[in-house]
Amino acid sequence: MPPQARRPGQHTAAGQDADALLRGTARGDERAFELLYDLASAPVHGLVRRVVRDPALAEEVTQEVMIEVWRTAARYDPARGAALAWIMTMAHRRAVDRVRHEAAAGESEARAARREPAAPLDPVTERVERRLEHERVRRCLRNLTPLQRETLTLAYYGGHSYREVAVLVGAPPNTVRTRIRDGIVRLRDCLGAGR
Repeated sequence: MPPQARRPGQHTAAGQDADALLRGTARGDERAFELLYDLASAPVHGLVRRVVRDPALAEEVTQEVMIEVWRTAARYDPARGAALAWIMTMAHRRAVDRVRHEAAAGESEARAARREPAAPLDPVTERVERRLEHERVRRCLRNLTPLQRETLTLAYYGGHSYREVAVLVGAPPNTVRTRIRDGIVRLRDCLGAGR
């Protein structure tokens, strides 16, 4: 059972090594988890908030991520990357899953409101549609500038924060934010035009 959860970013654990804290958490050390929570919850919440947009939903997803960290800490492999990157990747996946779930629920409600019969589930059709959608996203990513594509890939597929991306690409955080924002706008326009 994880220690009592707190609001994201309520305390800080400055100077603590996330890798060591995650290893302690994996051994069931509640104090290590509390310190890790203090260290990671604010960046996790910031990432989740950017993805899900809704403040209440972002807090809920942040809590789910931190509980998942508690439960799965033993699966962390330091050879595959830093602890904070592992946690942020987990947070990004959880946030994207929640957005997809909310969108699907909204679509189901809209369909029910219109009283449209649900399309029959056809696994082959679903696979083809998913593959076509992935190809559309890849095509639209190729239309971005190399700098936009690099920053978007690091932020959304790599699970890095703006600051981490800024360090990785050697650019100021505000420049990275602008590249990501402009890249998202171009992606949205490209994907919208392809429908």
